[in-house]
Amino acid sequence: MRADRLVSLVLLLRRRGRLTADTLARELEVSTRTVLRDIEALSAAGVPVYAERGRHGGFALLPGFRTELTGLNHEEALALLTAGSGRGEQAFGLGSALASAMRKVVDALPESHQAAASDAAQRFLVDPETDLLSRRLVTEEVPGATMIEVRRAVLAGHKLRIHYAATGQAPRWRTVDPIGLVTARDRAYLLATRSGADRTYRLSRVLAAEELPEPAQRPNRVDLDRIWRERSARFLSGSDHITVLVRVNPARREELLDTALAVRAEEPEADGRLLLELTFQDSRHAEWALWQLGTDAEALAPQSLRTSLRERAAAIVALYGDSS
Repeated sequence: MRADRLVSLVLLLRRRGRLTADTLARELEVSTRTVLRDIEALSAAGVPVYAERGRHGGFALLPGFRTELTGLNHEEALALLTAGSGRGEQAFGLGSALASAMRKVVDALPESHQAAASDAAQRFLVDPETDLLSRRLVTEEVPGATMIEVRRAVLAGHKLRIHYAATGQAPRWRTVDPIGLVTARDRAYLLATRSGADRTYRLSRVLAAEELPEPAQRPNRVDLDRIWRERSARFLSGSDHITVLVRVNPARREELLDTALAVRAEEPEADGRLLLELTFQDSRHAEWALWQLGTDAEALAPQSLRTSLRERAAAIVALYGDSS
Protein backbone atom coordinates (compact mmCIF):
# COMPACT_ATOMS: atom_id res chain seq x y z
CA MET A 1 0.00 0.00 0.00
CA ARG A 2 1.18 3.52 -0.75
CA ALA A 3 0.76 4.75 2.83
CA ASP A 4 3.12 2.03 4.09
CA ARG A 5 5.62 2.87 1.36
CA LEU A 6 5.59 6.57 2.28
CA VAL A 7 6.29 5.71 5.91
CA SER A 8 9.12 3.41 4.83
CA LEU A 9 10.58 6.17 2.65
CA VAL A 10 10.63 8.61 5.56
CA LEU A 11 12.20 6.01 7.85
CA LEU A 12 14.91 5.26 5.30
CA LEU A 13 15.82 8.95 5.07
CA ARG A 14 15.78 9.32 8.85
CA ARG A 15 17.97 6.30 9.40
CA ARG A 16 20.48 6.66 6.57
CA GLY A 17 20.46 10.34 5.74
CA ARG A 18 20.73 11.56 2.15
CA LEU A 19 19.83 8.89 -0.43
CA THR A 20 19.50 9.01 -4.20
CA ALA A 21 16.25 8.21 -5.97
CA ASP A 22 17.82 5.05 -7.42
CA THR A 23 18.82 3.82 -3.96
CA LEU A 24 15.36 4.50 -2.57
CA ALA A 25 13.80 2.68 -5.51
CA ARG A 26 15.92 -0.42 -4.83
CA GLU A 27 15.14 -0.40 -1.13
CA LEU A 28 11.39 0.02 -1.66
CA GLU A 29 11.26 -2.27 -4.71
CA VAL A 30 9.56 0.31 -6.93
CA SER A 31 10.56 2.40 -9.92
CA THR A 32 12.53 5.66 -9.68
CA ARG A 33 9.49 7.48 -11.09
CA THR A 34 7.37 6.16 -8.24
CA VAL A 35 9.94 7.41 -5.72
CA LEU A 36 9.84 10.90 -7.24
CA ARG A 37 6.04 10.94 -7.03
CA ASP A 38 6.23 9.81 -3.40
CA ILE A 39 8.71 12.59 -2.60
CA GLU A 40 6.29 15.13 -4.07
CA ALA A 41 3.44 13.66 -2.01
CA LEU A 42 5.47 13.90 1.19
CA SER A 43 6.41 17.51 0.49
CA ALA A 44 2.76 18.38 -0.19
CA ALA A 45 1.83 16.77 3.15
CA GLY A 46 4.30 18.96 5.03
CA VAL A 47 7.12 16.46 5.53
CA PRO A 48 10.37 18.48 5.31
CA VAL A 49 12.09 16.49 2.56
CA TYR A 50 14.36 18.37 0.18
CA ALA A 51 16.57 17.60 -2.82
CA GLU A 52 20.31 18.23 -3.03
CA ARG A 53 21.62 18.63 -6.57
CA GLY A 54 24.97 17.62 -7.96
CA ARG A 55 27.10 14.52 -8.27
CA HIS A 56 26.66 13.51 -4.62
CA GLY A 57 23.09 14.77 -4.34
CA GLY A 58 19.91 13.03 -3.35
CA PHE A 59 16.98 13.46 -1.01
CA ALA A 60 17.16 14.20 2.71
CA LEU A 61 15.03 15.33 5.65
CA LEU A 62 15.59 18.53 7.58
CA PRO A 63 17.62 17.83 10.73
CA GLY A 64 15.53 17.06 13.82
CA PHE A 65 12.47 15.76 11.98
CA ARG A 66 11.03 12.68 13.71
CA THR A 67 8.01 10.51 13.07
CA GLU A 68 5.75 9.46 15.93
CA LEU A 69 5.94 5.69 16.36
CA THR A 70 5.37 3.41 19.32
CA GLY A 71 8.59 3.07 21.34
CA LEU A 72 10.39 -0.13 22.24
CA ASN A 73 13.01 -0.74 24.86
CA HIS A 74 16.50 -1.87 23.93
CA GLU A 75 15.99 -5.59 24.57
CA GLU A 76 12.69 -5.74 22.65
CA ALA A 77 14.22 -4.01 19.65
CA LEU A 78 17.31 -6.25 19.77
CA ALA A 79 15.12 -9.36 19.81
CA LEU A 80 13.18 -8.21 16.75
CA LEU A 81 16.28 -7.10 14.85
CA THR A 82 17.97 -10.42 15.54
CA ALA A 83 14.92 -12.45 14.50
CA GLY A 84 14.71 -10.42 11.31
CA SER A 85 18.35 -11.05 10.42
CA GLY A 86 17.97 -14.75 9.65
CA ARG A 87 17.30 -16.61 6.41
CA GLY A 88 13.65 -16.92 7.44
CA GLU A 89 13.05 -13.37 6.23
CA GLN A 90 11.60 -14.72 2.97
CA ALA A 91 9.23 -17.13 4.72
CA PHE A 92 5.72 -16.96 3.28
CA GLY A 93 6.66 -14.07 0.96
CA LEU A 94 6.99 -11.50 3.75
CA GLY A 95 10.57 -10.38 3.08
CA SER A 96 9.67 -6.83 1.99
CA ALA A 97 7.25 -6.39 4.88
CA LEU A 98 9.94 -7.56 7.31
CA ALA A 99 12.47 -5.07 5.94
CA SER A 100 9.92 -2.28 6.41
CA ALA A 101 9.13 -3.47 9.93
CA MET A 102 12.82 -3.50 10.87
CA ARG A 103 13.18 0.12 9.78
CA LYS A 104 10.23 1.04 12.01
CA VAL A 105 11.71 -0.88 14.92
CA VAL A 106 14.97 1.06 14.73
CA ASP A 107 13.18 4.38 14.31
CA ALA A 108 10.96 3.69 17.33
CA LEU A 109 13.96 3.56 19.66
CA PRO A 110 15.27 6.61 21.49
CA GLU A 111 18.05 8.15 19.42
CA SER A 112 20.59 7.26 22.12
CA HIS A 113 19.73 3.54 21.72
CA GLN A 114 19.45 3.29 17.92
CA ALA A 115 23.13 2.83 17.16
CA ALA A 116 23.62 0.46 20.11
CA ALA A 117 20.74 -1.81 19.03
CA SER A 118 21.89 -1.94 15.40
CA ASP A 119 25.49 -2.67 16.43
CA ALA A 120 24.37 -5.37 18.86
CA ALA A 121 22.20 -7.08 16.24
CA GLN A 122 25.25 -7.33 13.96
CA ARG A 123 26.86 -9.58 16.59
CA PHE A 124 24.23 -12.29 16.06
CA LEU A 125 23.90 -14.43 12.93
CA VAL A 126 20.82 -16.63 12.57
CA ASP A 127 20.86 -19.58 10.13
CA PRO A 128 23.66 -18.63 7.69
CA GLU A 129 23.51 -19.97 4.14
CA THR A 130 26.27 -22.55 4.79
CA ASP A 131 27.33 -24.57 7.82
CA LEU A 132 30.86 -25.22 9.11
CA LEU A 133 31.33 -27.97 6.50
CA SER A 134 30.56 -25.44 3.73
CA ARG A 135 27.33 -27.26 2.88
CA ARG A 136 24.94 -24.79 1.35
CA LEU A 137 21.47 -24.70 2.90
CA VAL A 138 18.98 -24.33 0.09
CA THR A 139 15.65 -22.65 0.74
CA GLU A 140 12.89 -23.75 -1.61
CA GLU A 141 11.55 -20.90 -3.72
CA VAL A 142 7.84 -20.15 -4.03
CA PRO A 143 6.66 -17.64 -6.69
CA GLY A 144 5.56 -14.38 -5.09
CA ALA A 145 2.13 -14.29 -6.74
CA THR A 146 1.42 -17.85 -5.62
CA MET A 147 2.52 -17.16 -2.06
CA ILE A 148 0.31 -14.06 -1.85
CA GLU A 149 -2.80 -16.02 -2.90
CA VAL A 150 -2.05 -18.82 -0.44
CA ARG A 151 -1.38 -16.40 2.42
CA ARG A 152 -4.55 -14.41 1.73
CA ALA A 153 -6.71 -17.52 1.74
CA VAL A 154 -5.17 -18.76 5.00
CA LEU A 155 -5.67 -15.43 6.79
CA ALA A 156 -9.11 -14.69 5.33
CA GLY A 157 -10.45 -18.19 5.96
CA HIS A 158 -11.39 -18.73 2.31
CA LYS A 159 -11.19 -21.86 0.19
CA LEU A 160 -8.08 -22.14 -1.96
CA ARG A 161 -7.61 -23.60 -5.42
CA ILE A 162 -4.06 -24.84 -6.07
CA HIS A 163 -2.30 -26.34 -9.08
CA TYR A 164 -0.20 -28.94 -7.30
CA ALA A 165 2.56 -31.22 -8.59
CA ALA A 166 2.67 -34.23 -6.27
CA THR A 167 5.70 -36.51 -6.46
CA GLY A 168 5.42 -38.88 -9.40
CA GLN A 169 2.13 -37.41 -10.61
CA ALA A 170 1.09 -34.93 -13.27
CA PRO A 171 0.13 -31.50 -11.86
CA ARG A 172 -3.59 -31.03 -11.31
CA TRP A 173 -5.94 -28.54 -9.68
CA ARG A 174 -7.28 -29.15 -6.18
CA THR A 175 -9.68 -27.12 -4.01
CA VAL A 176 -8.73 -27.21 -0.34
CA ASP A 177 -9.68 -25.67 2.99
CA PRO A 178 -6.48 -24.01 4.29
CA ILE A 179 -5.67 -24.28 7.99
CA GLY A 180 -2.22 -22.71 8.35
CA LEU A 181 1.35 -22.35 7.12
CA VAL A 182 4.43 -24.03 8.59
CA THR A 183 8.17 -23.81 7.90
CA ALA A 184 10.48 -26.70 8.80
CA ARG A 185 14.15 -26.97 7.82
CA ASP A 186 13.81 -24.23 5.19
CA ARG A 187 10.77 -25.86 3.59
CA ALA A 188 7.32 -24.27 3.73
CA TYR A 189 4.10 -26.28 3.96
CA LEU A 190 0.39 -25.59 3.68
CA LEU A 191 -1.71 -27.51 6.18
CA ALA A 192 -5.21 -28.01 4.83
CA THR A 193 -8.13 -30.38 4.52
CA ARG A 194 -9.66 -31.66 1.30
CA SER A 195 -13.14 -33.14 1.37
CA GLY A 196 -12.69 -33.39 5.14
CA ALA A 197 -9.40 -35.36 4.96
CA ASP A 198 -6.11 -33.98 6.30
CA ARG A 199 -3.67 -32.84 3.63
CA THR A 200 -0.15 -31.35 3.77
CA TYR A 201 1.21 -29.61 0.67
CA ARG A 202 4.81 -28.52 0.10
CA LEU A 203 4.58 -24.93 -1.15
CA SER A 204 7.44 -25.32 -3.62
CA ARG A 205 5.23 -27.80 -5.50
CA VAL A 206 2.31 -25.37 -5.76
CA LEU A 207 2.58 -24.11 -9.34
CA ALA A 208 -0.31 -21.64 -9.10
CA ALA A 209 -2.95 -20.67 -6.56
CA GLU A 210 -6.27 -18.82 -6.48
CA GLU A 211 -8.11 -17.59 -3.40
CA LEU A 212 -11.82 -18.37 -3.72
CA PRO A 213 -14.66 -16.29 -2.21
CA GLU A 214 -16.28 -19.24 -0.42
CA PRO A 215 -15.50 -19.60 3.31
CA ALA A 216 -13.22 -22.48 4.25
CA GLN A 217 -14.57 -25.33 6.36
CA ARG A 218 -12.27 -25.12 9.37
CA PRO A 219 -12.43 -24.49 13.14
CA ASN A 220 -12.24 -20.93 14.41
CA ARG A 221 -9.27 -21.72 16.65
CA VAL A 222 -6.30 -23.86 15.70
CA ASP A 223 -3.23 -25.35 17.39
CA LEU A 224 -0.74 -25.61 14.54
CA ASP A 225 1.98 -27.09 16.73
CA ARG A 226 -0.27 -29.99 17.75
CA ILE A 227 -1.50 -30.55 14.17
CA TRP A 228 2.06 -30.56 12.84
CA ARG A 229 3.18 -33.10 15.46
CA GLU A 230 0.26 -35.38 14.66
CA ARG A 231 0.84 -35.22 10.90
CA SER A 232 4.57 -35.75 11.36
CA ALA A 233 3.89 -38.87 13.41
CA ARG A 234 1.55 -40.25 10.73
CA PHE A 235 4.11 -39.46 8.03
CA LEU A 236 6.88 -41.27 9.90
CA SER A 237 4.72 -44.37 10.27
CA GLY A 238 4.31 -44.68 6.49
CA SER A 239 4.48 -48.22 5.11
CA ASP A 240 7.60 -47.62 2.98
CA HIS A 241 9.66 -46.03 5.77
CA ILE A 242 12.53 -47.95 7.30
CA THR A 243 14.05 -47.73 10.78
CA VAL A 244 17.81 -48.23 10.88
CA LEU A 245 20.26 -48.76 13.74
CA VAL A 246 23.58 -47.07 12.94
CA ARG A 247 26.94 -46.67 14.66
CA VAL A 248 28.51 -43.40 13.46
CA ASN A 249 31.59 -41.25 13.97
CA PRO A 250 30.42 -38.17 15.95
CA ALA A 251 32.17 -35.90 13.44
CA ARG A 252 29.74 -37.11 10.75
CA ARG A 253 26.62 -37.03 12.95
CA GLU A 254 25.10 -33.83 11.51
CA GLU A 255 25.74 -34.94 7.95
CA LEU A 256 23.85 -38.17 8.60
CA LEU A 257 20.99 -36.44 10.40
CA ASP A 258 20.56 -34.04 7.49
CA THR A 259 19.60 -37.00 5.28
CA ALA A 260 17.30 -38.83 7.74
CA LEU A 261 13.59 -38.21 8.20
CA ALA A 262 13.74 -38.50 11.99
CA VAL A 263 15.92 -39.46 14.95
CA ARG A 264 14.18 -41.97 17.21
CA ALA A 265 17.01 -42.61 19.71
CA GLU A 266 20.62 -41.63 20.31
CA GLU A 267 23.24 -42.70 22.85
CA PRO A 268 27.05 -42.61 23.10
CA GLU A 269 29.12 -45.81 23.07
CA ALA A 270 32.25 -46.64 25.08
CA ASP A 271 34.53 -46.26 22.04
CA GLY A 272 33.34 -42.68 21.44
CA ARG A 273 31.01 -43.48 18.57
CA LEU A 274 27.28 -42.74 18.60
CA LEU A 275 24.49 -45.28 18.35
CA LEU A 276 21.56 -43.80 16.43
CA GLU A 277 18.12 -45.15 15.58
CA LEU A 278 16.97 -43.30 12.45
CA THR A 279 14.01 -43.31 10.09
CA PHE A 280 14.58 -43.06 6.33
CA GLN A 281 12.16 -42.70 3.43
CA ASP A 282 12.81 -46.27 2.27
CA SER A 283 15.63 -48.84 2.00
CA ARG A 284 17.19 -47.16 -1.04
CA HIS A 285 17.26 -43.84 0.79
CA ALA A 286 18.96 -45.45 3.80
CA GLU A 287 21.52 -47.26 1.63
CA TRP A 288 22.41 -44.05 -0.20
CA ALA A 289 22.74 -42.02 3.02
CA LEU A 290 25.05 -44.51 4.73
CA TRP A 291 27.14 -45.10 1.61
CA GLN A 292 28.05 -41.39 1.58
CA LEU A 293 29.77 -41.75 4.97
CA GLY A 294 32.01 -44.67 4.02
CA THR A 295 33.68 -46.29 7.03
CA ASP A 296 32.48 -43.50 9.37
CA ALA A 297 29.09 -45.22 9.66
CA GLU A 298 28.08 -48.84 10.13
CA ALA A 299 24.54 -50.11 9.69
CA LEU A 300 23.76 -52.62 12.46
CA ALA A 301 20.16 -53.33 11.48
CA PRO A 302 18.18 -54.36 9.56
CA GLN A 303 20.19 -57.19 8.04
CA SER A 304 18.80 -56.45 4.58
CA LEU A 305 20.50 -53.04 4.64
CA ARG A 306 23.83 -54.56 5.75
CA THR A 307 23.56 -57.06 2.89
CA SER A 308 22.87 -54.40 0.25
CA LEU A 309 25.79 -52.25 1.48
CA ARG A 310 28.12 -55.27 1.46
CA GLU A 311 27.07 -56.17 -2.08
CA ARG A 312 27.66 -52.61 -3.23
CA ALA A 313 31.12 -52.57 -1.62
CA ALA A 314 31.96 -55.92 -3.23
CA ALA A 315 30.98 -54.58 -6.63
CA ILE A 316 33.30 -51.58 -6.16
CA VAL A 317 36.16 -53.88 -5.11
CA ALA A 318 35.58 -56.03 -8.18
CA LEU A 319 35.60 -52.99 -10.43
CA TYR A 320 38.80 -51.50 -9.00
CA GLY A 321 40.52 -54.71 -7.90
CA ASP A 322 44.06 -55.66 -8.92
CA SER A 323 43.96 -56.46 -12.64
CA SER A 324 47.66 -57.38 -12.93
